[in-house]
Amino acid sequence: MPATDKRAAYSLFALVVLTTACGNLSQTAVNAMMMGIVADMGVTVGLGQWLSTGYMLMLGVAVPAVTWISKRFSARQHVLLGMGLSLVGSLICLAAPCFWVLLAGRVLQAVSTGILLPFMTTIAMVSFPPGRQATAMGIAGVAMGFAPNIGPTVGGAMASAWGWRSFFVLLAGLTCLLVVCALALVKPSKPHDAAARLDAVSLSLSTLGLGGVLLGFSNASSFALISPYVWGPLVVGAALCAAFVVRQKRLDNPLIDLGVFRSTRFNAGFAAQNLLFASFMGVTLVVPLYVEGLCGGTALQAGMVLLPGTVAALVLNPLGGVLTDRIGARRVCLVGGLMLSAGAVPMCFLDAASPLWQAVVFQGVRACGVSLLIGPLTQWSLADLPRPLVPHGSSLSIAVRQACASFGTSAMVLAISVGQGIAARGGDLAGGLQAAPDALAALPYHLAFGFSAVLSLCLFAAIAWKVR
Repeated sequence: MPATDKRAAYSLFALVVLTTACGNLSQTAVNAMMMGIVADMGVTVGLGQWLSTGYMLMLGVAVPAVTWISKRFSARQHVLLGMGLSLVGSLICLAAPCFWVLLAGRVLQAVSTGILLPFMTTIAMVSFPPGRQATAMGIAGVAMGFAPNIGPTVGGAMASAWGWRSFFVLLAGLTCLLVVCALALVKPSKPHDAAARLDAVSLSLSTLGLGGVLLGFSNASSFALISPYVWGPLVVGAALCAAFVVRQKRLDNPLIDLGVFRSTRFNAGFAAQNLLFASFMGVTLVVPLYVEGLCGGTALQAGMVLLPGTVAALVLNPLGGVLTDRIGARRVCLVGGLMLSAGAVPMCFLDAASPLWQAVVFQGVRACGVSLLIGPLTQWSLADLPRPLVPHGSSLSIAVRQACASFGTSAMVLAISVGQGIAARGGDLAGGLQAAPDALAALPYHLAFGFSAVLSLCLFAAIAWKVR
């Protein structure tokens, strides 16, 4: 690749990584600002949670449209579209006079992240040579791992110091700067297929189907499993997703080319990524509940438990990519999977009497494992696909793992609810032995952490078996 082309590719990649990082930062920062927002807007916490749930839903459903956008628009137009949606969304959130306007701004921010996240992965896999792809994915891991993990810390600090609207001032300012850089550094080019038509039926099926699945999983953390608010969206969503798959197989130019599943390597990496995201995303919610709910700690202490692993991700995400290019994905993923399991399994035995430093150490080890896995697994799974199929594989992986992350989080919250029910009744798991009160109090967190540990062990087994 000529030097000028390299500079252009690297500049585009850096801008997309930074914009996506801002989006992922925004996704989690609002969690720490929630109480201030609901108080100012005069809404309940349950309604306010849609600022997070709605973001997750819209991010997931926007992803399938990326394959069409990448054909219809040039790279410059694609990145400016994403930045424009992010900027408008931030400005709407900043000036929102009521909750529903604020939610609309969050929707635009989520769509921006949804159309840029697969684009970032595609650039890493298509614009970088084979010996640099994993390194690029490691750098992209900063946007996928570090940014969302540090989000609550940034959001909470800014909300405490200057109010929650100050965070959107920061986002708008950063996005404006990125737009100026994009206009200066990313040169105009021709789209791959300016006449590409959007299959509205496929997009509707994927949007409603994936949205239904995500909504059902999200509602499972708030309603009983027999509630129609859970099984209703899941059944409808699954049926529409099945209809989407059938339609894609019949089209000459599908929205998502399911030919990606002809690659055995992609299939293995796809399954491994889904296990990874299901195992770790919910833990960032369970840890604060454990520290504050069971141990009687403060929000600051809960943040300190998560912080070391978050900081480590800033170093280990790029390092994992560099090592993968040098020694191969198998060794890096085995170490990452081992660390993830080594941190996840001991957390199953934490209780109210456990020193806080144990939670810090175990969560730190777990987070280091995640950081060593995100980039290498993504690169390894996509590297076997023909170049035209890379955007399809990237979009499909991100959409499905978003659903798996939602499923994992809901399952952990459900485990806590079930455990609390057992503890409240003074029951036992075996049906004959009365557990000690302290053990009953810790049971909800044992179940939640145990679910994550089982997924982590399954992931390690899958890596040992399939990643070569």
